[in-house]
Amino acid sequence: MTWALPAIAAILLAYAAVSGRTAGTPITAPIVFTVGGLLLGASTVGLIDVHPAAETVKLLAEVTLALVLFSDASRVNLSALRAEIALPARLLGIGLPLTIATGFGAALLLLGDLAWPEALLLAVILAPTDAALGQAVVTLPILPSRIRQGLNVESGLNDGICVPLFLIVLAIAQAESGAIGGGAAARLVAEQIGYGIVAGIGAGAIAAAILVIAGRHRTIDPLWAQTVPLTAALLAYTVAVPLGGSGFIAAFVGGLTFNAIRHRAEVNHGDGESSDGADSLDEAGDLFSAITFIVFGAVLLGPALGHLSWAVLGYAVVSLTVVRMVPVALSLVGTRPRAPTVAFLGWFGPRGLATIVFVILIFEESGELPHEELLLTTAVITIGLSVLAHGLTAAPLADRYATWFRRHPRGEGLMAPDPGR
Repeated sequence: MTWALPAIAAILLAYAAVSGRTAGTPITAPIVFTVGGLLLGASTVGLIDVHPAAETVKLLAEVTLALVLFSDASRVNLSALRAEIALPARLLGIGLPLTIATGFGAALLLLGDLAWPEALLLAVILAPTDAALGQAVVTLPILPSRIRQGLNVESGLNDGICVPLFLIVLAIAQAESGAIGGGAAARLVAEQIGYGIVAGIGAGAIAAAILVIAGRHRTIDPLWAQTVPLTAALLAYTVAVPLGGSGFIAAFVGGLTFNAIRHRAEVNHGDGESSDGADSLDEAGDLFSAITFIVFGAVLLGPALGHLSWAVLGYAVVSLTVVRMVPVALSLVGTRPRAPTVAFLGWFGPRGLATIVFVILIFEESGELPHEELLLTTAVITIGLSVLAHGLTAAPLADRYATWFRRHPRGEGLMAPDPGR
């Protein structure tokens, strides 16, 4: 641990120095951070030599996901979402359940050693998507807004949806293996979800009320307003955990509550744009995410490569293609989408931060699942492959799809070109 922090700082500074040159290229930040961690990790030079179950790794991962969950939930543009709800609703309401079901079936077929609860757990772990791995796809203005908005909303909300599913399936897997009793598992899940929701609503409401009321009376300094969402995310998490609730559910619900109250106040009272701290929350989340990807490369990906097998690699490839793309195609049935749009939406479902955190949480309770090593190795290899494949293809495929979209004749249906284009 002596040289871990200096090594992480060195990677961050090195990337910062060239970040302007890499923008818009296939070399994405997650690729740099993951490869940097891999090169300096325990399996190579050993500068970043930390056990995945170490308290510092767990704390880093949990705080990062809490910040990202709160940020994603709090920054959903409700007005824009209502105007373009069809695509994200289909991706989340139809595509996500089908992705889990397809991933479950593929795990039973390709990874026969896994018990059925472990196969289902792997499918849930790999279901959330992470837009940060293909940032160009959700930020390039040349892409149609409904595509960017759809993928961005899907990525922002499916983490929060998958957290309770992960807790439920993990409890089932532990009960099936005899690690905990069935009654204890049910009570644990109920407490985590229930207390998480309560803590999230409370923290989000308090933070939003402070910004709305203090902003209306001009009693809050803009500098301190920047700290409110960040503090609210930490409040939601730190209140839920001691109560026995899920800090992730609390952060996600807190962000939704914060966003809803702020939006309602702006509509009802005509409040103008104010400093609500979204930028500082995003910046903190980005920094913690960068560190998490470095740690992922150093302490998870390096060791996992030593246990790589054809079955694991096969499942990773299937997970990023068939398991994602077929459910997306089925979710778009009836909307008259064209093949390039279906392929584009299906391919850009990268696996990232939420999956990393789920893996670390299982490491924390090591030994409670009979085929834990196979499950974790498969998840880690899938993330690593996704970081590379989606990072390298994001900018060129986004540019290619945008060019096709501009040249294609105007059509009808959900995937028709944006009005005025």
